[in-house]
Amino acid sequence: MKRLLTLLACAALTLVATSAFAGGINLSWNDCGTTGGLQRNFACNSNGGVPNIMVGSVLVDAPIPNLNGQASVLDMQTNQATLSNWWQFNAGGCRFNSPPFLSSDYSFVSGPFTCNDIWAGGASGGINYSPGFGGPNRARIRTVCAIIGTTGMADGLEHYIEKVIFTNARTTGTGSCAGCQDGACIVFNSILLTQPAGQGDLTVSNTLDRNWVQWQAGAVNIAGGCPAATPTQNRTWGSVKSLYR
Repeated sequence: MKRLLTLLACAALTLVATSAFAGGINLSWNDCGTTGGLQRNFACNSNGGVPNIMVGSVLVDAPIPNLNGQASVLDMQTNQATLSNWWQFNAGGCRFNSPPFLSSDYSFVSGPFTCNDIWAGGASGGINYSPGFGGPNRARIRTVCAIIGTTGMADGLEHYIEKVIFTNARTTGTGSCAGCQDGACIVFNSILLTQPAGQGDLTVSNTLDRNWVQWQAGAVNIAGGCPAATPTQNRTWGSVKSLYR
């Protein structure tokens, strides 16, 4: 994590959200946009198997010449009154462990994938999980990543941004965490695309095709419907960096 903070400092990220930027963001299971899936179901009968991978992507309507990082906000709501133990990925929670049961990844060098790999395997990043954010049955997921140097982001092209991954560990047997069957809706609320200081950061919060996914069939019973996003908050780089110490 010290390496991540060093990279971000060297890239001079000033995470101050600007006005909403046209374009759009997508969230899908296993691949980007409409190529990926809306719904993911799991029988909750194993602690292993294929990890559950949400893929966030973005399209901008004007080029970003010197992209060097991003900060994303996702929100989750379940169909229960409170978050179950299975959804407790926070420190002290039932599914908090090392290696982490919830993680982020920014490499798309091995596919096949259908969108553009803007980071080309060179991004390092981190993830923060805040249960109870916005309500007892909700959680907020924040991710950040950065590259050494900069890269150009073309307009009119959908780019991979991140994978948010959670495993099936502690679903069954001794030490298991109840609640795997809880339906959930996860919403990709916004992304801050950053450039070196003074060149302008861009916030994208519009939906491109679909900025949300569902977990388990019970997600359709979420109060208020799915997506049920909570409002995003503009944050400075200092406030975001403090989450990853």
